[in-house]
Amino acid sequence: MTDATTDTAPPVAPVRVPLVTEPLGVLGSLRAARENVLSIIPEIATRQPMVSGRTGKRWHMVTDPGAIRRMLLENLDNYPKSLVTKNLLRPAIGDSLFIAEGAHWRWQRRTVAPVFSHRNVMNLAPVMSAAAARSADRIADAGPRAVDVAADMVRTTFDVIADVTFSGDGTFDADAVHRGIDAYIAEAGRISLFDILGFPDWVPRPGRLMAGGAVKEMKRVADAAVEARRARGPDGVPDLLDLLLEGEDPETKRRMNTPELRDNLLTFIVAGHETTALTLGWSLYLCAFDQQVQDRARAEARAVLSGDAATGEDVARLPFIRQIIDEALRLYPPAGMVSRTAMAPDTLCGREIRPGDTVIIPIYALHRHHMLWEAPDTFRPDRFADRKAVPRYAYLPFGDGPRICIGASFALQEAVIILATLLARFRFTPVPGRDPDPVMIITLRPQGGVWLMAEEV
Repeated sequence: MTDATTDTAPPVAPVRVPLVTEPLGVLGSLRAARENVLSIIPEIATRQPMVSGRTGKRWHMVTDPGAIRRMLLENLDNYPKSLVTKNLLRPAIGDSLFIAEGAHWRWQRRTVAPVFSHRNVMNLAPVMSAAAARSADRIADAGPRAVDVAADMVRTTFDVIADVTFSGDGTFDADAVHRGIDAYIAEAGRISLFDILGFPDWVPRPGRLMAGGAVKEMKRVADAAVEARRARGPDGVPDLLDLLLEGEDPETKRRMNTPELRDNLLTFIVAGHETTALTLGWSLYLCAFDQQVQDRARAEARAVLSGDAATGEDVARLPFIRQIIDEALRLYPPAGMVSRTAMAPDTLCGREIRPGDTVIIPIYALHRHHMLWEAPDTFRPDRFADRKAVPRYAYLPFGDGPRICIGASFALQEAVIILATLLARFRFTPVPGRDPDPVMIITLRPQGGVWLMAEEV
C-alpha cells in the first residue's frame, strides 16, 4: 500500500467518474467516449491487473505496475502511441516530440532536454511568480462572490507559457494561438468513429475540418514569431524559443528547422498551460473540499512566503503544498488514459498480446486501484509524505520511462508557486450545487468550471 497516513478518511469522497459495470458494445463505447473517454473504463479495472475485450479490434487495459514498466521502459519500441492518439493530435502539433517515434523522437528529445534543465527552469520562476500575483489580484477584485478558479488558472498558466516562450515578444499574437488551441480541443478533439476504426489520416474528419482555419492561423502566427526571433536573436535572459533556436542534437549536431520548432513550441504551449491549469483547478477544488488540509497548507505558505507571491527558491520549502498537487494529479490526472498499439507479439500479465492490439494504460483507474492505494477515492495528501513509498509505475501523472514528460519539473514548480500564493491570501469554500464534473475528451477537465467562494484572510 502507498498510503502514509492513518487519519480518518473524509466522510464524503470528492467527485469521481462513474466507471462501466456492463459491456457497452461498439456504438455504446463510441457514444460514451465522445462524451467522456474515461466512462468506457470498466470498474473492474480498478481491482484487477488487466482487463481485455474486443470492440472492433482487440484491446487490453493494463493496471499492473510490472506490465506498465515493460510497456514504458523494457519494451518501449513495441508500444508506440496508438493511431487514435496520433490522429487526434497530429493536425495541431505535427510530428513533434509528443507524437514522433523512433529515431525522429530520439534526436528531438536529445535536442530539447537541456532546455528544461534545473537552472533554466529556475530562471523562469519570476515569470510564474508575477502571474501568480496577478491571479491573486484578479480574484480579490472579483470578490466577494463565486469565482470560476478553473477559468482563472487557464488564463494564469497561459500567461506564464506565453511569457516564457516569447518573452512578451510583440511579434507573437498570444490571443490567436489561444483561440486556435481552444477551437481545436472543442471541435476536433472528440474521438471520431474513423479514428476508432483506424482510417488513414487522409480521410477527412468532420470535426477537425471545423477547426482547421483556427489551427492554420495558430501555425502561421507561431511561424512568424519563430522567424522574427531567428532574425533578431536573444535579448536578455533566454526564453524557451531562444533556447530551442540554440539547441542541437549532441550526437548529430542537427538543429530544428522552423516547422519543427513551431510544432514543438505549440506542443509546449498546449501541454504547458492546459495540464498545469487543470492540476491547479482540481487542487483548489480539493482544498475547498477539505478545509483542514487547506488550513494546514495556508499555514505552511504563510510561514515561507516573504512577499506577495511564492518564488522559485520557496518551492523546496513547501512540501505539503507539493503533496496536495501530487494528490490532485493522482485523483484527476490530466492525461487520464493513454493508448498504445502493439507492434509485435508480447505477453503482459500472463496474457497474449498480438500485433495490432490496442493496449491502454487507464491512468485514472491505475491511480484509484484498490490493490495499490488505500481508500483510493479519498483525498489524502499525506500519501505523498514519503515519495519513496509510492511504487514508481503505480503513479503516472507525467508518464514514465524514456518518454516521461520533459516539462514535469517546469509544471510542478509553476503549480507550487501559484497554489501557495493563492492559499496564503484566500480561504476557498465550495459553492453548494456547483461541484465540477470530471470529463475527459483530450484532458481531464472540470466540466462546468470550479466555482468557489474566495475570501481574503
